[in-house]
Amino acid sequence: MKNYFAEYFGTFWLVLGGCGSALFAAGIPGVGIGFLGVALAFGLTVLTGAYALGPISGGHFNPAVSIGMFVSGRLSYKELLPYICSQLLGAITAAGVLYVVFLGGETTVIDNNLPGAFADNGYGDLSPTGFDVISAFVIELVLTAFFIIVILGATDKKANSKFAGIAIGLCLTLIHLISIPITNTSVNPARSISQAIFVGGDYIFQLWLFISAPILGAVITGVVWKYLLEDSKS
Repeated sequence: MKNYFAEYFGTFWLVLGGCGSALFAAGIPGVGIGFLGVALAFGLTVLTGAYALGPISGGHFNPAVSIGMFVSGRLSYKELLPYICSQLLGAITAAGVLYVVFLGGETTVIDNNLPGAFADNGYGDLSPTGFDVISAFVIELVLTAFFIIVILGATDKKANSKFAGIAIGLCLTLIHLISIPITNTSVNPARSISQAIFVGGDYIFQLWLFISAPILGAVITGVVWKYLLEDSKS
């Protein structure tokens, strides 16, 4: 059970730190952290969570990562569903905390017709800069695929495990630097679902993309890693 609690708390930390920075710190005139700051915040949550909780659960904090680990043979089928449930619960709990805090501001209003409402992900009219559904699907799939490659490589038996958290955290930072303007960056179904529950509107109807594209990217990478990249002698 400890590994499931670790996934719960790790995903909670990711959503609280990443989405929280986007909600409260990104847009303050003159002193806001902007896209770069939000990208760093997401990377830092994974980096710190990986070192704190990775030894317990592996530090997935993302259903797509767990699916990629399962397909590549690093996670058993008995653990897959409990991992995903723990991650979803952690993300939703964190989004609930953010929701309570957000509504306490004097001028904060959630308008689900605007891009990036409640730090959620979207395409088309809900994309930060108007990217369509094809662009959104492709970037979410490709970036998730490479995220899983970095995770699998950094945690391989032949890799220096002391630096795995740094590599993974910096990879997620880079991913956000690329795709915040396109989709507000998901690569994590739990992160998207948790925010959409509270923002509602068309964000709910667009969730299919932010669930299917990361999962497909994870499955592809799991297969590629297992049959093309992994050293069977390691």
